[in-house]
Amino acid sequence: MTDWHPADRFPDPAVQILDQRFADYVVVLAKVERLATGCRWSEGPVWFGDQRCLIWSDVPNDRLLRWDESSSQTTTFRHPSQFANGNARDQRGRLVTCEHGRRRVVRTEYDGSITVIADAFGGKPLNSPNDVTVARDGSVWFTDPAFGISGDYEGHRADPELPTNIYRVDSDTLEVDCVADDVRSPNGLAFSPDEQLLYVVQSRALPRRNIIVYDVSDGALTNQRVLIDAEDGIPDGMCIDEDGNLWCGWGMGTAELDGVRVFDPEGTTLGHISLPERCANVAFGGRFNNRLFMAAGTSLYALYVNTRGAS
Repeated sequence: MTDWHPADRFPDPAVQILDQRFADYVVVLAKVERLATGCRWSEGPVWFGDQRCLIWSDVPNDRLLRWDESSSQTTTFRHPSQFANGNARDQRGRLVTCEHGRRRVVRTEYDGSITVIADAFGGKPLNSPNDVTVARDGSVWFTDPAFGISGDYEGHRADPELPTNIYRVDSDTLEVDCVADDVRSPNGLAFSPDEQLLYVVQSRALPRRNIIVYDVSDGALTNQRVLIDAEDGIPDGMCIDEDGNLWCGWGMGTAELDGVRVFDPEGTTLGHISLPERCANVAFGGRFNNRLFMAAGTSLYALYVNTRGAS
């Protein structure tokens, strides 16, 4: 995407209002910016406000990258990264990472050492943990499709020994519980602002990919239902704003679908942010948590919006 350049006028035509309510979230004088490029497949952005930086994964290149807000420079945070994919930050500010290579979820301690949070269930190795989020009680929730073991491009080829489950890890005991075993290749996941709902991308749903939602109570999931039918699009990772809207990585199929699709909590489409390549995952960050970071294909993009990420 070396020939891409920002829009030359305001408002940025890449920001499309599909429901008039989305106009309230648009900063008219903000444009989509490309912060970094040169990746093979960008994933898992997570913001570190105390360090004014964003960390994200370049999965096939087996590295974690770090973009510094004050210098606008990109450096390598970790290589090899064990084909890291999804990332999150726990309640104590530590990095939590899904690793395809070693088929586990790990935590980076303050001194740089690695603690294994989960690498097996029922005595069998996990498939390839994909995306992760941390609840307010410190529990770690992650999805475990088999994408990272389907070949040698984003991990190491192997036969899956477990279904494609969703797991919860207790913050104190590190006990791993399967909270859902009825999802066809779960992918991105995110809590509603009050953590009473969990949204999950179902990548192998039939007849079409979709985003499902569960009720959450006492660490358990109930009442699964389809919230969004993706139709011709492919959702991936997502983040939630303070009003409960879903900002979803989107794309594949036609160029018109590539970017970020925004939905209200009831699943109604509000808007779309067009990018020159498929967007895999998104995260809010910046000084006021009002900057949307978009990990898309070869590059990292950003856009200031008139809302803040759910705390």
